[in-house]
Amino acid sequence: MASSANIPNNPPEHCPGTQSETAGKASACEGCPNQQICASGVVKGPDPGIELVKNRLQDVKNKILILSGKGGVGKSTVTALLSRALTVLNSEWNVAVLDVDICGPSQPRVMGVQDEQVHQSGSGWSPVYVDDNLSVMSIGFLLSSVDDAIIWRGPKKNGMIRQFLSEVDWGKLDYLMIDTPPGTSDEHLSLSTYLSEANLTGAIIVTTPQEVALLDVRKEIDFCRKVNINILGVIENMSLFVCPCCQTMSEIFPATTGGAIAMCKEMNVPFLGSLPLDPVIARCCDEGRNFVTELPDAAATQCLINIVKNIIQKCDKENST
Repeated sequence: MASSANIPNNPPEHCPGTQSETAGKASACEGCPNQQICASGVVKGPDPGIELVKNRLQDVKNKILILSGKGGVGKSTVTALLSRALTVLNSEWNVAVLDVDICGPSQPRVMGVQDEQVHQSGSGWSPVYVDDNLSVMSIGFLLSSVDDAIIWRGPKKNGMIRQFLSEVDWGKLDYLMIDTPPGTSDEHLSLSTYLSEANLTGAIIVTTPQEVALLDVRKEIDFCRKVNINILGVIENMSLFVCPCCQTMSEIFPATTGGAIAMCKEMNVPFLGSLPLDPVIARCCDEGRNFVTELPDAAATQCLINIVKNIIQKCDKENST
């Protein structure tokens, strides 16, 4: 399933480099999909998977990574909400979600299709359809049980991501939202490599207001800049708590350093908006229901719609340049 990858143009800072005597042998090389290539001293040409991905995704207008350096900020929830909101804003758009959180796939549950199976045809894997214009693909569909643990090293994750990008029959899409695990590791390097020639639109970075999350998000912003991924903007999730009884808002995660807005100004990245912490959203995601259509007048829905409009404007601007 895994395959040899090319040496990336922008290797991470800890990479000893292909000319180093410790290339492929240093502790920093453990789990890298290029370890065997570097250790052998033979640097091969471009990975053929890059061209396969480019050809497969040529009919996908906008390809967006959902990133966060910090776990637990609600990235998968935000991915699902953004995808559902896009289909609500324009029912003619085709939207898909790709879940590349290999070890913790949650999109099948969040989208309410955890009991579905992936089918294969001559044109590749068929994603699971949530609605007529919303589909999802995840390794969660390939497990025999939801309790199965995936214990893989980097190369096998790399191969799985390549298959998802190059062997799924996505068809014509207006938006492909790619839900990633937290951090700046194997999955992220694989995505940046395979999407390097596929006109990646950019990345949306998710954070919560407290400094402990913003510290890791700063690293994610730095990662994007080092591997030349355009940053569409930052979403501050769980900015305020909305009481389900009285609708009163209060701070659960205090923004002691100014929150995402201050960080965006400091690091010169766009701020897309804030989403409140609404218990009804969590309940809808657990049950696979569409929060956007069930509660169109909720404060969280209005905030979400404004954020999605900002994203659409950013994508249109990128496509026009």
